[in-house]
Amino acid sequence: MGTDAAITVCAPIPESERRAAAALFWEAFRNKIGPYLAPQERALAFLTRVLDPTHGIAALDRKGRIVGLAGFKTPNGALIGGGWQDLRVIYGVLGAAWRALPLSLFERKAGTGQLLMDGIVVAAEARGQGVGTALLDAIKAHAATLGLSRVRLDVIDANPRARALYERQGFHARGTTDVWPLHRVFGFRSSTEMIFEHTESTRHPQEMPSLRHSTSTERKDK
Repeated sequence: MGTDAAITVCAPIPESERRAAAALFWEAFRNKIGPYLAPQERALAFLTRVLDPTHGIAALDRKGRIVGLAGFKTPNGALIGGGWQDLRVIYGVLGAAWRALPLSLFERKAGTGQLLMDGIVVAAEARGQGVGTALLDAIKAHAATLGLSRVRLDVIDANPRARALYERQGFHARGTTDVWPLHRVFGFRSSTEMIFEHTESTRHPQEMPSLRHSTSTERKDK
């Protein structure tokens, strides 16, 4: 028995899907950021508050529900930003005080001419439908639209499937960083920086795939 699933990729993330996007981000990265944003209720409140839809690309199902997202960071902002004031509002002064430092360790800056990816997530029910590939295509297209020649991301050692996807999409490893002795803080031992570079044939926005398209797939139940 097969089912047909049409996925629409769009930017920015619809405002109506802000909280759902925050929940999707939390579910994907709770092992990494959970110790500093928990409990879950407050974590979702914080992520919903600081999430910037203009720095994200969404994959929506037929009913307009978000089933995947790709965040990015530029000098003008990031998908998940926020600061001391946001932490204080959600966690109070004491709660913000001890969370601020470890959370700052996760901060990365986008280099000149770069779009820095800030997380890519696909909901469990939408995996195997080409959603991750569509989001990466859209990220690369958006970088070209902004006049940026490179897309940069970091992939951790515990996620070889993600690295394989990035390599198929034209990303190349540029170096690996060992985070010891902070591996217990970050939840992984090393991360690899990967770069996608636009060529003359891909850097012109009009030649890039649209940020809004549909992909239909046939999935068979076993």
